[in-house]
Amino acid sequence: MSFSLSIDGERFPASSGERLIDVLNRSGKKIPQVCYHPQLGPIQTCDTCMVEVDGRLIRACGAVVSRESSVITESAAVQAARLEAFDRILENHELYCTVCDNNNGNCAVHNATSLLEVEHQNRPFLPKPYSQDHSNPFYRYDPDQCILCGRCVEACQNVQVNETLSIRWEDKHPRVLWDGGETIAGSSCVSCGHCVTVCPCNALMETSMLGHAGYFTGLRQSTLEHLIEAVKALEPQTGYGPILEVSQAEAALRERLIRRTKTVCTYCGVGCSFDIWTRDRHILKVEPGEGPANGISTCVKGKFGWDYINSPTRLKAPLIREDGHFREATWDEALDLIANKFQQLKRDHGPDSMEFISSSKCTNEESFLMQKLARAVVGTNNIDNCSRYCQTPATQGLSRTVGYGGDAGSIRDIEKAGLVVIVGSNTAESHPVLAARVKRAHKLRGQRLIVADLRENEMARRADIHLRPNPSTDLVWISAISRYILDRGLAKLHFVKRWVNQFEEFKKSLEPFTLEFAERVSGIPASMLKTVAEEIAAADGVCFLWAMGVTQHCGGSDTSTSISNLLLLTGNYMREGAGAYPLRGHNNVQGASDFGSMPNTFPGYQHVGNSEIRAKFEKKWNVPLSAQPGFDNHQMINAIFDGRVRALYVIGEDLLTADANWDRVHKALAKLELFVVQDLFFTKTARYADVILPASGSLEKEGTFTNTERRIQRLYEVFEPLAGTKPDWRILQELANRLGANWKYEHPSEIMQEAAELCPIFAGVTYERLEGYRSLQWPVHEDGTDEPVLFKTGFPFPDGKAKFYPVEWIEPSEVLNSEFDLHLNNGRVLEHFEVGNMTYLSEGLRKITPDTFLEVSPELAQERGIRDGSLVELTSADGCRVVRALITDRVQGRQMYMGMNTTDYPVNRLTGENVDRATHTPAYKELAVKLRVIGQGEPPLPPTNFRFGHPTPQRGVEVERKWRRADYAMPHGELVQLRMMER
Repeated sequence: MSFSLSIDGERFPASSGERLIDVLNRSGKKIPQVCYHPQLGPIQTCDTCMVEVDGRLIRACGAVVSRESSVITESAAVQAARLEAFDRILENHELYCTVCDNNNGNCAVHNATSLLEVEHQNRPFLPKPYSQDHSNPFYRYDPDQCILCGRCVEACQNVQVNETLSIRWEDKHPRVLWDGGETIAGSSCVSCGHCVTVCPCNALMETSMLGHAGYFTGLRQSTLEHLIEAVKALEPQTGYGPILEVSQAEAALRERLIRRTKTVCTYCGVGCSFDIWTRDRHILKVEPGEGPANGISTCVKGKFGWDYINSPTRLKAPLIREDGHFREATWDEALDLIANKFQQLKRDHGPDSMEFISSSKCTNEESFLMQKLARAVVGTNNIDNCSRYCQTPATQGLSRTVGYGGDAGSIRDIEKAGLVVIVGSNTAESHPVLAARVKRAHKLRGQRLIVADLRENEMARRADIHLRPNPSTDLVWISAISRYILDRGLAKLHFVKRWVNQFEEFKKSLEPFTLEFAERVSGIPASMLKTVAEEIAAADGVCFLWAMGVTQHCGGSDTSTSISNLLLLTGNYMREGAGAYPLRGHNNVQGASDFGSMPNTFPGYQHVGNSEIRAKFEKKWNVPLSAQPGFDNHQMINAIFDGRVRALYVIGEDLLTADANWDRVHKALAKLELFVVQDLFFTKTARYADVILPASGSLEKEGTFTNTERRIQRLYEVFEPLAGTKPDWRILQELANRLGANWKYEHPSEIMQEAAELCPIFAGVTYERLEGYRSLQWPVHEDGTDEPVLFKTGFPFPDGKAKFYPVEWIEPSEVLNSEFDLHLNNGRVLEHFEVGNMTYLSEGLRKITPDTFLEVSPELAQERGIRDGSLVELTSADGCRVVRALITDRVQGRQMYMGMNTTDYPVNRLTGENVDRATHTPAYKELAVKLRVIGQGEPPLPPTNFRFGHPTPQRGVEVERKWRRADYAMPHGELVQLRMMER
């Protein structure tokens, strides 16, 4: 309910339940607020936002507006109370703003000093008996500058929900603690950077900022200390006013030094956006705040994992292979060679003799041009992207049932669900910012959480119910739950009747899936399946989240389909807080497919076999187009061996370490007549190339990415392209024009405009509508309205109804036997991305986790004589590799887990040719191996790795404990005012 609130005798709009501090900030009133942050909520530790409400002094951040109230912000009592509160803060903080790296206009302590017109401190600064902590590679903590506002604790406990930080208010000298101790190293800190982002002063700072941000901050420590002492000596005579004027002038001059540019993260599919602060080509820090998907949140990679962009190993000139060696070439020479060879192959063998693979790291516009190059210039539909290795089965399952292969809602909608079910997703490590939203809702709102995973990952440890199904049996237990819900009359049949077709066929397909059958096959007790079924049926909104633990099986598409079937049966579509959420692994794996880098669909998922759609593209591009779907990534390898594919052009994909069966892939690449690799680095795949083209990174170009929730966001050029490199879209245009095209794109916005003209789901997407932090979630209508929640008015089928799609379970391609008696699960780790081509170029990330490791259960370790650091040889039917062991109860029995984070011995040295039946996605998770201990090495993880920490969960900063201290009293304006007058 809206009403007008009286503030200092004026009326301002407000709403019931709104925080008073938010209304005051919106009204333009200048209210000091050191601990308050709108994304953290009221912490109430600093007492500087005091106001008078109905004659009573209260904290504005902790108050909720009331229609009848009268608010006074400028009385003498209010001012005196604020000064008293702030004086206590200055007792904990040494002001030396001019020579501080945090003097950038956003320091809450500096700004409050100025706003309150503080001239002198009543309480002198008191150093704390603690040293600075530099034990983390990415940030440092200075207890002497810490004002004990608790923002960092609130962010860690209740936003990231890593639950590492706390303040022991009962201590004589309270300070921020990591796992209850005094050092960051060795704690459970995952270096997500939340604490540093929200710190209102310089207590927590990025090490990349230190000595780089200001005009004077790069001075030697001894010189800085003398300057600080000199400035402090002036304060008794001059007051803080003149000193602050100097610091404000220096901060203004920094605008010439520091550039702040908005970009979108290039790691996972969450789509975090933030400002990157740079000085020349030095990255000072990543500053999140306004991102629609992440707000103040980041993970360790997004916050700190950008060293690769300035790596000396970047490619800086085209390379051409001659006589088995690479030599540098000019751009003209390299592009002419490619164009001439393409034209020759097209003449001699036809356009389908060439294959193109786009990148999930490229922009939407670049994927659009890649598929346009293949289709409109070369004349083939042989175009794919890396979603073939991970998420295409999820897209297939959703396309079968609800029409669109994308998340049913926004990340924030997941928080609104009554129940979240996570299947086959290591969410906390693969999508940490999204996982934080689930952890927050679970901790603070009582959201129920069910996790089905072979392994006790973090989300499984937190879950209300953790199911540990046998490998490759998720379809069985999900279908059994569907049958149980239907048999017990728990289905939402009114929803089904109104919105879903093919019910009878689906009902019949469920007949084999009894609870007894499901228990026998999956290993989950029937009683547990009943409990899960009843929770799903009773919940106020169910969101299913899944990832590669579902999709990378021979039945990945069918399991994804079974999830959507269950959601339809229970009425969990068409509203917020419900639906299917296939979690996309790469930053633009959704966009690469959306914009047409698929062998069977044009941009916007328009099928190449549809003559009307094809005619539309032919008219726009003025060329005939093939109606025959092309080869996907998996089919391409076979086509190379039989001579149908003779040339391959790959952008930003380390094919050799990504595709299944390393041995077969490298033999295929060696057979090509022309192999072009376009990348930032000389990857394992690039070793087989004939031509290597040096591309620019995401920080060196403009464009858009589409995240897992279908959100299209702009990224801006942070740096000029590294000398010798070019953005992918410019390279593609130059090559296309050598092949006879007449492309004249001057900016990526023109490419997006073309995509919007051709694709109904992007009809209203323009760069103007995406300016800054604005975003759109497709489908986007011509008037610019988008659909954060899909299917509110129907499903994208001719009659507006969804479809049940019957599926059957087929046993996994590999099962354990007497020789290959162990199951090897595999996936991502938090601190590295994929095999680590980018993240291993970060010294800090290498320090946290220097190499991959094999998780072995305690019982298997005892049986086989394995210790931490034991060198074990893993052998499958297709390959062999050696890895160091780590004993952990995250895995059980004969289940093992290995991260993907290695370029030298990736897991695909062990995987074979088994693929999903519908999409040809490799069955990386169906992997039977044998193990042999061959020696003993050092433990694979340093003892300071966060996995060995011990979190200290609590409900935020627990400010009530501070209020109970004997030396604390809430500021009282009248008493403070009298004391100040006496002075």
